[in-house]
Amino acid sequence: MDNEKLEAQLIDYIDGKLSEKEKAEVEQELMLNEEAYKLYEQLKEVIRTIDHAKPMEPSLRLKQQFEASLREEIAAQQKQKSIFMHPATYRIAAAVALLILGGGVGFWLSTNNQHQQELARLRKEMEATKTMMMAMIENNQSASQRLQGVNVALSISSVDADIVRALSHTLREDPNTNVRLAALDALSKFHNEPGVRKVLIDALSTQNDPVVQIALIQLLVKMKEQSIVNDLQDLVNDEGTMKAVKDEAYSGLMKLS
Repeated sequence: MDNEKLEAQLIDYIDGKLSEKEKAEVEQELMLNEEAYKLYEQLKEVIRTIDHAKPMEPSLRLKQQFEASLREEIAAQQKQKSIFMHPATYRIAAAVALLILGGGVGFWLSTNNQHQQELARLRKEMEATKTMMMAMIENNQSASQRLQGVNVALSISSVDADIVRALSHTLREDPNTNVRLAALDALSKFHNEPGVRKVLIDALSTQNDPVVQIALIQLLVKMKEQSIVNDLQDLVNDEGTMKAVKDEAYSGLMKLS
């Protein structure tokens, strides 16, 4: 997908203007393409900044000057009994517009510079937190360290593809039930992020820890995820499924039907 088309689709995705099929395609691209995910984060931040930006207002003195000039021009035109605006009026309006625009650009540049500095600081803190979290999660010798690493994810406000992959791997592969549950808890916090929902859905068909299975079923049912109906039915029909898991799966089927 070329960058121009991707950027347009990401903006529509952020604004909620895509069809379900287009939305799924974009989420798949974000899962597989790290550069696309970075662009998504940047666009989301820019759009958020624009949405929260304060409208620029001209000063009272500027308004009064413009209104006085406009009244003079109207009076002159009335004397000439002409319905057309004199070119001078256009020049006055253009001058006022340039003054307002110049002030607005100056304000925007100053604000944008401060914003970029703040973003750089936050990115640095995010990278440090991410590095620490990854090191803890990958500590094969200590379940308590892995648990602390997963819990770090609960303290951050957003995740990237690397963090999603790490949490997904922990949910699937970690030998400790408490660590798996913590990974599920962390992923549930970001279930609206691209790709995370799919990770949770896929985990249901591969998870074999009964405690985690029950927690996962409860989460997906709470999310009203209709696509898991067949997986829940398989759990109910499988003779090897623990009774508590079967009961939760059956309860989930009733709630989603």
